[in-house]
Amino acid sequence: MYKRSALAVSVALVAAAVAAWVAVGSTTSRSNAAPGDIHKIKHVIIIMQENRSFDHYFGTYPGADGIPMKDGVPTVCVPSPDSNDCVKPYYDPNDRNRGGPHNVHASEADVNGGRMDGFLTSIHKGSAKCTAFDDPNCAGRARVRDVLGYHDGRELANYWKYAHDFVLQDHMFENIASWSLPQHLFMVSEWSARCAQLHVASSCTNEPEDPDYPPDFRPRATQLHGPGRPDYAWTDLTYLLHRKRVSWAYYVMSGTEPDCANDLELCKGRTQSFKTPGIWNVLPSFDTVKQDGELGNIQDLRQFYVAAKNGTLPNVVWICPAGKYSEHPASLVSAGQSYVTGLINAVMRSPDWDSTVIFLSWDDWGGFYDHVPPPKVDGNGYGIRVPGLVISPYARRGFIDHQVLSHDAYVKFIEDDFLGGERIDPKTDGRPDRRPDVRENASQLGDLRSDLDFAQSLRPPETLPNATVWNGTIAEPAP
Repeated sequence: MYKRSALAVSVALVAAAVAAWVAVGSTTSRSNAAPGDIHKIKHVIIIMQENRSFDHYFGTYPGADGIPMKDGVPTVCVPSPDSNDCVKPYYDPNDRNRGGPHNVHASEADVNGGRMDGFLTSIHKGSAKCTAFDDPNCAGRARVRDVLGYHDGRELANYWKYAHDFVLQDHMFENIASWSLPQHLFMVSEWSARCAQLHVASSCTNEPEDPDYPPDFRPRATQLHGPGRPDYAWTDLTYLLHRKRVSWAYYVMSGTEPDCANDLELCKGRTQSFKTPGIWNVLPSFDTVKQDGELGNIQDLRQFYVAAKNGTLPNVVWICPAGKYSEHPASLVSAGQSYVTGLINAVMRSPDWDSTVIFLSWDDWGGFYDHVPPPKVDGNGYGIRVPGLVISPYARRGFIDHQVLSHDAYVKFIEDDFLGGERIDPKTDGRPDRRPDVRENASQLGDLRSDLDFAQSLRPPETLPNATVWNGTIAEPAP
């Protein structure tokens, strides 16, 4: 288990981060790298954790667009519906947080027309029945102000160390203003939809809140039922990768998923493994994955460590945690940080390190406060701001990327690197569907090549302490 670092270590990190930021400056709006340089990256690894906003984790990181403060005191506040108070963000050292509602309706309430002041209102409107400690829709008054808490380098020593030594993105937004299932659908396919007919992409229609749920969730009355559900018939990124013979894997930790369907009902943790379709493990339900014979690319997380050690990592990798190590409230921050550190250490020790980029982010904001209004892209997003980190031997040192980004940028980078810039586009990819737009081409979306310097000397591995490795049952201290 992760041990909390001493205050002195955190202070040193903060001071160093300030110096690094002053020396480096900010990014341009587009990459200065030559287009061909991106092909030095042979392995793209996406580590997606759960339910933390940018201000919640990096709101006091020096040089970042963090919580507005004067003399160390926040100058912003959020009105409380229970009183006449306007509550300011505050330092929260607790390892266990509870967060708040984080579905489409909560996102709209939290943003509140760009005022970013609805976070306590969302809690107040939650269910009055609080029978499950980790229910993110529970309105228990004891945890109301939890959504305004923030951490710093004392709890997040390794995450802040990665930010200090590599790249921190301070305008990374969730690609859809919604909860985990729609976000994970966007992560691999750039769309969240419901399909009226099995295996018919043209029957799929835009659905940011209620896409087809995995088996044994308790769906709402509007949900589709019957054999073959869920069925995601539209085109996903693996379809394009398969056509170009680009290798990929989706590694899944066995355990449980903590979220209820749509964040609106109480439920028990649902069993998760690489064999079970779920809200975080969506690829088994895509028609393209089954038709291409690539269900075997969805694997147990233990195979990731083997591939990293042997230098056989696929070109494109997604990594899915289980509830205990996901940082999804009420899971411990420390458990997730240690698990992620173990993943990154494994890559750094791999023969593949010299040709790898790691993108680390969190799938949605989890109800936690953030002060930056999301840009309006289309009817689906962007969602509320989340942390983003880039770790690579080509990563700029101590660099804060101020570009407008979303998780769509990961798909765009993969397409530019391995597919010659081909997009998931129903007009060109050979599988027409009714998606409203091609999100990778959004004019607001920045270029992740700005975070990489392909002319610099390759940076050596920088493994960090307090790492754990998943053994199939628990995450144990890394050797």
